[in-house]
Amino acid sequence: MRERRHHVPHSLQLWSNDAHWLPRIQKLSPPRFTAEAKLLNSGPSESRTTSDGTRASGPGWQIPDTGKRVHVTDVGSNEKAAAGAGASAPRASPSAHSSGWRAGDRSRKRRGPAYGALDLGTNNCRLLVARPSRRGFVVLDAFSRIIRLGEGISASGRLSEASINRAIDALKICAAKLARHEVQRMRLVATQACRIAENGNQFVQRVERDVGLSLEVLTPEDEARLAVAGCVPLIDPESDYALVFDIGGGSSELIWLDLRRFKSAYKQDKTDNGYRRTLDRSAFDDCIVAWVSLPVGVVTLAEHHGGRYVTPAQFEAMVDDVTALIAPFEAVHRFRERMAGVKTHFLGTSGTVTTVAGIKLELPRYERSKVDGCWLASRDVRDVTYRLVAFSYEQRIAEPCVGRDRADLVLAGCAILEALMRMWPIERLRVADRGLREGILSRLMAEDGFHMGGMPQS
Repeated sequence: MRERRHHVPHSLQLWSNDAHWLPRIQKLSPPRFTAEAKLLNSGPSESRTTSDGTRASGPGWQIPDTGKRVHVTDVGSNEKAAAGAGASAPRASPSAHSSGWRAGDRSRKRRGPAYGALDLGTNNCRLLVARPSRRGFVVLDAFSRIIRLGEGISASGRLSEASINRAIDALKICAAKLARHEVQRMRLVATQACRIAENGNQFVQRVERDVGLSLEVLTPEDEARLAVAGCVPLIDPESDYALVFDIGGGSSELIWLDLRRFKSAYKQDKTDNGYRRTLDRSAFDDCIVAWVSLPVGVVTLAEHHGGRYVTPAQFEAMVDDVTALIAPFEAVHRFRERMAGVKTHFLGTSGTVTTVAGIKLELPRYERSKVDGCWLASRDVRDVTYRLVAFSYEQRIAEPCVGRDRADLVLAGCAILEALMRMWPIERLRVADRGLREGILSRLMAEDGFHMGGMPQS
């Protein structure tokens, strides 16, 4: 059984390849968040569960009952997910630690084993089931449901019984999907809500008892690294620095990459499978020079300042709160100075940036294929942000890429993004409708020898 790792609640935690573990800054604490929680929905990148609760699609994957499969590319920066006809879902290997082959089953060997990745967040429960392919992996099944696990946690410090029951119901559906595909290789993780809740460990134990799933409570460092791993194909290797950020419901992860390390590895590997080998997600671990997990997300920020009726002054107060949390990190690492005269870009993986992109593209409804991988100029991000600030709550609801479920949270996300852009001025931002689950799947497959080519390496 996999060893469970639990994390002690923290105010702010810093890490750097330059200075290794830095002392925790205990004097810094987030603003007091006491209002009743307004929970983040699955966002425009997630579709809804059907009436029977057994068929759902993940971040724009579109998994209809017609048996179509979605291919997730792992090569190149502008390729989109494309659907194609597929056979019935392949079954996983009998061993969770083998590379996934059953002796004598040549058809299954050609198709590969099934893998599972579950992300139980502050607001959503999300699952992806996939198998390796020649360019990455093919999504076999997906699930997303708003479970509001962190409802009221900023005021009470505990997971409520109602939120626990919602999570248990969703996790039972996930368990059924994993069993249906006979998934043996999986990683099932929980994030900020379980990290900070007083009864987080008891909840994890209850899930194992009642559902039969063993949840791993991710440390902030693991969450940051998996977010990067899930977005590697969208990182511009021609840049010198990149900031990968994930604006969540209860926390926000910021990861700075020094891509000059990637360029050095690429040159050294030029004659040995060159670019394809170096683009493996794990190669970017060495590019991480510093990261921070901020104890603020769209839910906590909206709880503190309000989300429905936000004046320009309230929006600026949100930005100021986030800036105060970023400032100690910048004071240590001085990325503002490092960025001077070199190519730098942001890569955002969150509902905030996908929402901003959808609005900028004037989409009548959210389309992952048009959003994932697109570039936005910083002036365009600000145009959308301050248009939303000027909107009434009702106007935000009417915006097709926002909707009622996100209308009271979108400005909190925009405030976090605006704080990042003020701290580190950039010209462009890339949008990722992918992240933690994709990072988990890529790591599991790499452990079994599946890399860029899809088949196990000898």
